[in-house]
Amino acid sequence: MTVNLFSFVDMYSKALGTAAHILGKGVEHARATGASDADVLTWRLIDDMAPLAFQLMVVVNFTRLWPARAAGLPLPAEVSAELSVAEFQTAIAEAKAWLAALTPEQFAGRDDVPLTVTLGTGMEPTLPAGQWITGFATTNIFFHLSTAYGILRSKGVQIGKVDLFSGGL
Repeated sequence: MTVNLFSFVDMYSKALGTAAHILGKGVEHARATGASDADVLTWRLIDDMAPLAFQLMVVVNFTRLWPARAAGLPLPAEVSAELSVAEFQTAIAEAKAWLAALTPEQFAGRDDVPLTVTLGTGMEPTLPAGQWITGFATTNIFFHLSTAYGILRSKGVQIGKVDLFSGGL
């Protein structure tokens, strides 16, 4: 199998499937223990870390924004961390559908196209699209997905490694 920028589209779709899957498991656990769906989104690993809603927001946004940048497409609207569980599930499904509409041709020859992106409070590095995808976007998607997994595990949700890497299958 040849790896190219389009290869990441399927990987990101699987990450979204995992996000939907573990969120569903979190909601099931919350309901079984008397917590609300809204409570799940406020769970954190530790007080000074961002809650589950933030982790999901980053996963949904990065899985669409970075392929769009790499392919030279208009950036999709970002989702907020203020969504409900149902809204997150919808946003995840919509992100998967958006990814499914992408084609290899949109990414062809774009590995070395320089992209300048503003990060945080004013850093504006310029890197080739391939470096952004492989070194920055993918790392961040899996960091926030793993953090979401860790948050849920810390609250007693019965999920394991297979849940994190199954793509929600």
